[in-house]
Amino acid sequence: MKVDRRKLELAMARACMESRDLPAAAGLPRPTVQNAVVGKGVRPATLGRIAKALNVDPAELLEEGG
Repeated sequence: MKVDRRKLELAMARACMESRDLPAAAGLPRPTVQNAVVGKGVRPATLGRIAKALNVDPAELLEEGG
């Protein structure tokens, strides 16, 4: 599953969260979150934890057609 960087940044803005805060909020290591940010594939559970930390549906963060 690939995260759309623009959508992720918008969700972070809505949550008033800086990129440095996301790993702790999601309970994930920084490199794992960075993989999502740069568009590498992530596991569904990882996407779910990021979405939960941002209080959005995981589908809102996915790349179109991905």
